[in-house]
Amino acid sequence: MRAGSTTPRVSARNRLSRRQLLTAAGAAALLRPAAAFAQGQCGGARAGTPACDRTPAKLPFAPTGWKTVLLDRFTCQVADYPKEAAFYAALMNWTIRSDDGKQAVMDIGDWGGLVLRGGYQAPPGGRHALFDSFCWGIEPWDASSVEAELRKRGLTPMADNDGDFQSFHVKDPDGFDLQISNGNRRNRRQGPAQGRTSVPAPFAPTDWKTVWLDHISFTVSNYKETVAFYAALLGWKPGMDEGSQNQCEIGDVGDIIIRRGGGAGLTGPGTGRRAAIGHISFGITPFDPDRVKAELVRRGLMAREDTGGRGDIHTAAFKSYHTVTPNGFDLQISATTKANRNPAG
Repeated sequence: MRAGSTTPRVSARNRLSRRQLLTAAGAAALLRPAAAFAQGQCGGARAGTPACDRTPAKLPFAPTGWKTVLLDRFTCQVADYPKEAAFYAALMNWTIRSDDGKQAVMDIGDWGGLVLRGGYQAPPGGRHALFDSFCWGIEPWDASSVEAELRKRGLTPMADNDGDFQSFHVKDPDGFDLQISNGNRRNRRQGPAQGRTSVPAPFAPTDWKTVWLDHISFTVSNYKETVAFYAALLGWKPGMDEGSQNQCEIGDVGDIIIRRGGGAGLTGPGTGRRAAIGHISFGITPFDPDRVKAELVRRGLMAREDTGGRGDIHTAAFKSYHTVTPNGFDLQISATTKANRNPAG
């Protein structure tokens, strides 16, 4: 099931059974089926109440016209990064591009990346993994123009360049570290990834291939403001506002569910606002429900079924399992790919 922000994790699968164009705050929105709304916090008797207002927020500034074309990378602090890297390499077949003794840089296929940094000290009772930034490649890219457009919108870009790689860091409405880069599939992750970790694989590798960013579960202080911010800045397409969350399409990269709640996470300087990535779901192939479960169990891992509350995992349009990484992060593994991202039913 999908993570809610302040309550036990509840599945919130907002998948399309039909498409219908509507105008909301000047941004294109995708209409998702009403049945999916029950998976948020505003189903049943709460629907239509003032606490579950579905009116989208106005865009905070003029749209940039940029298109998000790449998940350049997530960054994550963990207590023990070699174990985390070895886990992802064996289970998800992510490759290690480098490991300098302080962090590991991993490739998620040819379309995404992950930087795992060690030494994280979790708060009492907290999990030992914290995703604290994401980086998105955009087009068109011209560094001086991108910087000017960011400043024009009241943001404070900080350059972060390395050779041909160019990027800027800015803060989103909750102070979450958003990095925008010139990354695309033509210029990133060139050449084979040949890094190694200092620990052995925790189990035999699977034959899975990670092919899709099914969704990021992103809890924030004011989800409407955050949805409008990313729609205007990075061109993400909001879905129908459910009253407590909104599932946005990140171009051809994947999806993100932006949820209210802002539970334990990062705090914006002097604001008391919070944003946190509760879990991430990745689509894999091949995905046979029984076999995926058996492979998880065989490796001593949890296999918690999640169909988005839509029936048996063999017949439901959405199929997935949750498991837990060595540092306690909620990893979701699904059958969703680019080809079936909007299943009917």
